Amino acid sequence: MSLIEDFNRIANLPEEGWDHNSQYHGYLLRQLPRKMNLALDVGCGTGRFSRLLAERAESVVAVDISPEMIRIARQRSTGYRNIDYIVADISKRHYAEESFDAVVSIAALHHLPLRPMLKALSGTLKPGGVLAVLDLVRSEETGLRLWDAMGVTANFILRLAHLGRLSGSPEVQEAWEAHGRSDRLLSINEVRDTCRDVLPGALVRRHILWRYSIVWHKPPLAQIRLETARQETIG
Repeated sequence: MSLIEDFNRIANLPEEGWDHNSQYHGYLLRQLPRKMNLALDVGCGTGRFSRLLAERAESVVAVDISPEMIRIARQRSTGYRNIDYIVADISKRHYAEESFDAVVSIAALHHLPLRPMLKALSGTLKPGGVLAVLDLVRSEETGLRLWDAMGVTANFILRLAHLGRLSGSPEVQEAWEAHGRSDRLLSINEVRDTCRDVLPGALVRRHILWRYSIVWHKPPLAQIRLETARQETIG
């Protein structure tokens, strides 16, 4: 099954109302400006976070590789006229430099090479804009088994609190387990090393529910000009 077919299948699963990604939606929103002209949602899925962005931004561009994800996202977003849902492979789609006030990606970049994607997405940000990423992390470093143990406990507690049960339906579980077999995840140290090179000053955090986040603020224009002048003087 191709990645697109896999996501088309997942798009039609029953929406449970809470999952490991939505647990961190509030955290991501707190990193973003309260008012934005234009925001980009990379790997938007069925548009849950796109709709949250649309409450802050004049316009939202929401991109996903799955036609079925986009079809359902449009269906669920009929009250949001400021979201432009697009079927596209973000790694092959070009956006102009300094276009967006915010770029967000949730559980999408682990399907793509991280370094070139962070470079490309950071380039589309306006000076002063924010890049916010939430994605899956591989746990293999010494000491991180404690994170996994806490994740199992937190998962049970949060599922019970939000959904009233400890596990999803067999259909949902089987679909996500099949999807996960093709995942190629990075460790938190690999993510930090990449950000150190590509996004100096980025905040990289490990979260309990097998997730990490990246938050990077693009320097304001005045700071960029100052740094450019300094480099020209040194040169």
